[in-house]
Amino acid sequence: MPDAAAKGEYGDANPWIIAVLVAIATFMEVLDTTIANVALRYISGGLAVSSDEASWVITTYLVANSIVLCASGWIAEMFGRKNFFLVCIALFTASSLMCGFAWNLQSLLVFRLLQGLAGGGMTPVAQSILAAAFPPAKRSQGFALYGIAVVVAPAVGPTLGGWLSDNLSWHWCFLINVPVGLISLVLIYMIIPSSPEKKKERERMWAKGLDFDWVGFLLIAIFLGGLEVVLDRGQIDDWFSSSFIVTFAAISATALLLFIPWELNRPKPLIDIKMLTGRQFGTCFLIMLVTGALLIATTQIVPQLLQEAFGYTATLAGLAISPGGAVTMVMMVVVGRLGFVQPRYLIAAGAAIACYAMVDLLRINPDADYWYFAWSRIYLGIGLPLVFIPITTASYDGIPPDKTDQASALINLARNFGGSMGVALSQTVLARREQFHQSRLVEHIGSWNPFYNDTLSRIQGYLNGRAATGSSSGTSTAIVNQMVQNQATLLAYIDVFVALGVIAGVMVPLALTLRTVNRSAGSKPAH
Repeated sequence: MPDAAAKGEYGDANPWIIAVLVAIATFMEVLDTTIANVALRYISGGLAVSSDEASWVITTYLVANSIVLCASGWIAEMFGRKNFFLVCIALFTASSLMCGFAWNLQSLLVFRLLQGLAGGGMTPVAQSILAAAFPPAKRSQGFALYGIAVVVAPAVGPTLGGWLSDNLSWHWCFLINVPVGLISLVLIYMIIPSSPEKKKERERMWAKGLDFDWVGFLLIAIFLGGLEVVLDRGQIDDWFSSSFIVTFAAISATALLLFIPWELNRPKPLIDIKMLTGRQFGTCFLIMLVTGALLIATTQIVPQLLQEAFGYTATLAGLAISPGGAVTMVMMVVVGRLGFVQPRYLIAAGAAIACYAMVDLLRINPDADYWYFAWSRIYLGIGLPLVFIPITTASYDGIPPDKTDQASALINLARNFGGSMGVALSQTVLARREQFHQSRLVEHIGSWNPFYNDTLSRIQGYLNGRAATGSSSGTSTAIVNQMVQNQATLLAYIDVFVALGVIAGVMVPLALTLRTVNRSAGSKPAH
C-alpha cells in the first residue's frame, strides 16, 4: 500500500491535470484585473461617460473581489471546494457575457460587481485545491504552474486588452472569457473527484447550523470597500482635501477598529487575526503585499509611460511587457524545481533582482527604445517568480489543515490589496512629482538665462530653415515649454521607479526573517 503522504487529498487523480485546469480558470480571472485598464477610454466613449466614471469599472471589480475573499474559506468549507469553484466559474462566465452586452454604465457596473464576487472566490479556492491535490513534498511544483497564471496574466492583460480594443471593440475584453469559462466548467466537473469523507464532514457541519460570522463579514466588507474607494479615487479627488475621501477613510477606519476586537473574541472568527501575528505567516502576508504592489503597479505604470511619453499605441505598449511574461513562464518551471533551496533565500534573491529591475529604469531618457523597457520587464520576470512560489510554499508551513482555506484567502487578499496600494502610490508620486519637477524646471526659463536664449535661438533658426509660418519666436517658446513638460514627466516616472525600488528592497530583510521550512513534514491536507 503506497504511503499516504505520497498522495494528495484526491487520491489517484492526476494532480498535474488538476493543476492545469485550476490554473486556466485562475488565469482567466486574474487576466480581468488588468485587461480592461487600457480599454477605459473606449468604454468611456462607447457608453458616453467621463473617464472618471469609466474608472469605476476597475474599482467595482476590485472591491467585490476583495470582499468575497474573506468569506471564501467558510463557503468552501460548507459547500465543498469543488462545488464552490464550479459555481464561481459559472457566475464569472455568465457575468462576463453580460459585461460584453452591457447597454450603459450602470448595467456594466452591476455585472462587474458579480464578476468580481465570482473571481474573488475562484482564486483562493484554486490555491486550496492545489494544496490538497499535491503531497507536501511536491506542492512547490504545483504552485509553480499556478504561479504562471497569477504572474503572467496581469502582464498579458494590457497587451490583449489593447489589441482587442484597437482591432475589435472593448466588449471583447469581457466576451473572451466566455468560451474559456465554459470549457473549464465542463472539464473541472468531470475530472476533479468529490470526496465522500468531505461530504460527510459537510453534512455534520450543516447539522450544527450555519455558524457564520455575519457581523465580522459586514465590518470587513465596509473596511475593504471603503479603503478600496480611497485608494482608487484618492489621487483623482486630491486625497484628504476631498470630503468624499475623508468620509470613506473615516468609515473604513471605524470598521477596522470594530472588526479587530470582534474577531479576537469570536470562537470561530471570519478571519483568524492571530495568524497574522505569527512570525512566519505574518511575514509572508507582508511580502505578498509588496509583491502584489510591484506586479500590478508596474503592469499599469509602464504601459502608461509608453503611451504618454513615447507615443506607443495601447497594443504596442502592452507588447513591451510581453517578453517579461515569457521569461516568467520559464522561471516558474525553474523555481518549481528548486525545492531543495530554503524559501527565504529564494525570496531574498528574487527581491534583489526586482529591486535591480526598478533601478535599471532610472536610466530612462527620451531616446529609450522598445528593448530598454522590454529588458526591464524581463529582469522583473526573473525576480518575481523567485518570490511568488517560495512565499506561497512558506505561508502554508505550520498551518493546520483546517486553516489552509483561510490562509489562501489571506495571501490572495494581500496580493490584491498590495496591487491597489502599489497603483495608488505610483499615481500619487507621479502626479505630485510631475508638478514639483515642472516648477523647478520652469525656474530656469527666462530671458536672463543665456542657455535658454541660446536654445530659443537654435530652435528659431531650425524653424526658419524649415520655412515655418507664423511667429517663429512664439513657436520656439511653445517647443521649449513642451520640452520642459516632457522632462518633468520623465523625471516623475523616475521617482515612481525609485519608490517601487525601495519597496522591493524592503522584501530582502523581511525574507531573511522567515524560519527554515521542513518540506517533508509540511502541513498535510485535511481528510
